[in-house]
Order: sequence, then structure tokens, then C-alpha cells
Amino acid sequence: MDYKGLFDTVGTVHKITGKSRIKLFFDIVYCGLRYGAGYKDYLLCEWYLLTKEQRATYVTRGINNTITRLCNDPEYYFLFDNKNEFYSKFGKFIKREWHYIPKTSEEEFEKFMSTRDVIIAKPSNESCGNGVEKIRKTDFESVEKLFDYLRNKGSAIAEDVIQQHELINAINPGSVNTLRIVTIYRDGESHVIYAFIRIGNGDRPVDNINAGGMCAPIDIDTGIITHVGYDKDRITYKTHPKTGCPIEGYQIPMWKEAVDMCLEAAKVVPEMGYVGWDIAITPDGPVMVEGNNLPGHDILQMPPHVPDRIGMLPRFKMFVKGL
Repeated sequence: MDYKGLFDTVGTVHKITGKSRIKLFFDIVYCGLRYGAGYKDYLLCEWYLLTKEQRATYVTRGINNTITRLCNDPEYYFLFDNKNEFYSKFGKFIKREWHYIPKTSEEEFEKFMSTRDVIIAKPSNESCGNGVEKIRKTDFESVEKLFDYLRNKGSAIAEDVIQQHELINAINPGSVNTLRIVTIYRDGESHVIYAFIRIGNGDRPVDNINAGGMCAPIDIDTGIITHVGYDKDRITYKTHPKTGCPIEGYQIPMWKEAVDMCLEAAKVVPEMGYVGWDIAITPDGPVMVEGNNLPGHDILQMPPHVPDRIGMLPRFKMFVKGL
């Protein structure tokens, strides 16, 4: 427990609502014990405004962990935690050239870089966009120096830069704005449970909301963004602040192809029944960025996206036995 974070949350909600700090503290503790909600859930999803009936419909941190335990076999986590393992297992969906730096020779890397000016470098086991770099060849005296830099820093993957579809680029060209499509695999069938777009909004080439980005839900039948953007600072975006592009009502291109890719990928490792797939849309179609064996629950029920204050738990219960 991060006690400082807990008490900071109490103070923040007190300023928002004027409610007693003591009552808020005990309500947060109660929500943790009764619903498995963390103090971050309490603030981000505005639990201080929810009735007990509404609270019972939310997927909290504790419930998300339960879904993972019911659906995913830890023996197969390594396929998702290690990027080299993931890229190898799901190679048909990656659709770009990549190299695993610890097993790549200097000659192989020089050949890879001979036709490239910019690459993306990723660590092996990080998440939330941590450690991801966009590297230009001209920033180094030589390819050998670049290779030494990647090895010394512990980068695991060097890969092609994803060129995203012009309609996705129009929202924000500063990052690859990926789709988070979450699937449940059960009884030989895969199902899309929910989908969001994550949109970058900072100086880093990543879109994750834990790195300053925003998110907005997508209608899984049509591929249309259904609500405004929202970030972890609880700021609402009707348009992207850098491009002015409207967010709500925007049509994701090649949506069916992206969904079909995730439904197919969900069958590759049936022991992992609950996965969040990150998909980029390129001019030639969707490509896979990564898969997450513990899909974050924090983007599920942000206030502008659930105006009726009814969470996602009822939908999960349709597909997850024992929940």
C-alpha cells in the first residue's frame, strides 16, 4: 500500500467534494475491502459519486486480477512478458522486421540498418511504453556505436518504425495511436469484450495513458469512437489539443480487419484466455504491437465513457465462468 498516495487521494477528493476527510478515508478502505477497488480507482472513476448498486457493476483492480486468474495460465505468461518470445510466437501478426539484440550479430545489425534511418528500440520486460525509444541513425557516429548503445542499455528489440494510416495519423502524428482490443477465449471461441483507442499527447512517441496519453472507447461493431478522450489527470478532450481533430464519432479505418486479427491471435495460445491486444493501423492494414496478459482495467470505466455509471462487470460475466 502506498499510504502517501492514499492520503493524497483523500485530500484531492476532499477538495473536489468538500466531504469529510475521515469519511472519505473509511469509504476508500471499505471500497477496497468490499469491491476490490484501489484508491486510484476511487479517484479516477469517481467512486465518491457512485451508489452501492453502481459500484457493484465496476471492474476494479481486484476483480480484474480475478478475471486474469480464472482465464490465464501463469505457465504461459513468459510468451507475453518477454518481447522476443512474443514476437516469435505471434510473428504472423507483427508484419515488420525486427531483431533480438542479445542474439543479433554486429554484421546482421549493420545489414538491418543499411536500409533504415530510424528504428524503434524496446526493452524486453517493460510495459506502459517505458523504455521505448525512437532512434535516428544520424545521432550516432556509426552503426557500430548505435549497436553498442543498444546492447549497453539493455534494449531487447530493434524494429521498423510503424507507419500508421493517414486517418489515424490525422488524430495525432506524434505517436503511433494504437487500438487496445481485449478478447476472451472460451470453449473454442474468441470474443471481443471491449475496445479503446489510445492517443499520444506528449513529447514521447508512445500513446499509453500512463505516459501522458488519452483514451476513448470504440464501438466494437462499427469501429466508431463513441465518446470523448480522457486522461489520467481527469481532463476531457473533445478534440486533440495538437491537431484539433475531433475524437468522438471518428471512424477507425480497417476496423474489421483489426478485430479479425485479434480474434485469430486469441486462439494461438488458448491457455491465455484474457488478453489485451495493442494494434496499429498502417496503410496496408493492421499490425500487432504487443499483447498484454494482464489488461489494465483503468481505461474501462472513466466517467465521460460511462454516463449511466454502469460498469463493465456485467459484460465480463457473460463470458467468464466463475466470476
